[in-house]
Amino acid sequence: MNKRTFIKALASLGFGTLAAPLKSQAEADYLSGIDFDSDDIWEQIRKGYKLKPDYINLENGYYCFLPQETLEKYIEHIREVNYQGSYYMRTVQWENKAKSAAKLAELVGADPEEIAITRNTTESLDLIIAGYPWNRGDEAIMSNQDYGSMLTMFELAHRRHGVHLKKIDIPMHPQSDEEIVSVYENAITSKTRLIMVPHIVNITGHILPVRKICDMAHQYGVEVMVDGAHAVGHFTFDMKELDCDYYGSSLHKWLSVPLGAGLLYVKKGKADQIRPLLAPYQLDRPGIYNLNHTGTHPVATDLAVMNAIEFHEKIGAKRKEDRLRFIQRYWSDRVREIEGINVNTPIEPFRSCAIANVGLEKVKPGEMAKRLMDEFKIFTVAIDGNGVHGCRITPNIYTTTDELDQFVNALKKMSKKA
Repeated sequence: MNKRTFIKALASLGFGTLAAPLKSQAEADYLSGIDFDSDDIWEQIRKGYKLKPDYINLENGYYCFLPQETLEKYIEHIREVNYQGSYYMRTVQWENKAKSAAKLAELVGADPEEIAITRNTTESLDLIIAGYPWNRGDEAIMSNQDYGSMLTMFELAHRRHGVHLKKIDIPMHPQSDEEIVSVYENAITSKTRLIMVPHIVNITGHILPVRKICDMAHQYGVEVMVDGAHAVGHFTFDMKELDCDYYGSSLHKWLSVPLGAGLLYVKKGKADQIRPLLAPYQLDRPGIYNLNHTGTHPVATDLAVMNAIEFHEKIGAKRKEDRLRFIQRYWSDRVREIEGINVNTPIEPFRSCAIANVGLEKVKPGEMAKRLMDEFKIFTVAIDGNGVHGCRITPNIYTTTDELDQFVNALKKMSKKA
């Protein structure tokens, strides 16, 4: 019996392929009952999340927990995969993962053969850094504000392959896109092979002009790898318009996929030059899937990717982006001119979205985060290094203006006490 016949036989026995997202019997499709034209739309959406009442959560950037609708569907996937067991794993797991990847490709404006589902941004970008066709003496450019794990992976490339690393500083408050582009351009030499660029700087929320950096780098024959850990599901963009060569993102952040799902994009025609980190079942498979073998893994998470995208699209990508940008500006614009408070995020609206960073001149970030939690029951994360001193603030669509009013008042009180 061949595979196709076997799958049909399973279907006749009641073992579905899970080709479409499952509907949970425990939880109704919450968003279907929301009036998106009402004034209290975000209050209605907030009710679809189970939020811990002990504190105000302004650290949603590390992990944006799931709305109840997606969570219930995810749990149903776990039950169904467990029910089918090896039947599922030996028949349709790869077909369904490919369907999730194709839906993800549609979301970010890429071709399906350019997208693979990984476990997170770190894995996605590590696959590129580790497998890049380095020669001893090659150079790579990155910034001091890049994510720490990516910088240490480049350090491993230096130790293993003799790659020279050149670090630049991203202007925190640039006067123009060209100021940012020139910082990267000035670091390029004839030996430069690859530039790593954050789509959005994780510690400040600064959105960089990726397309302009790519256009500049490509003129020198240099490839660009983009760290988009916080971009997918956060603000709208199109991979083709970015024109980067490689891209990684974490889906458990702003897209609210269960933990264990990331995105790897490799521009068409470039995957074959990257050496796989882990050997696939069959070596030298053409395209991106030669890079993406992780063995047996939690396949229910692959299925939940489709549910998270479905939830995201019901809200509307642009509506969500506008809300996220509004709630960041709601608090940050009110404290920018207060003496003793520093907003470490550019003032132009198009250079940021939900993420921003704020510091107190006379209070260390660690102490600031502790006091916010202890005195005001506001949870944040301290950032103290690489020219950035403050707390990263990451509200989400369920954050209320009342909660942000409390945060602003806390900053004012702390700045006066300092």
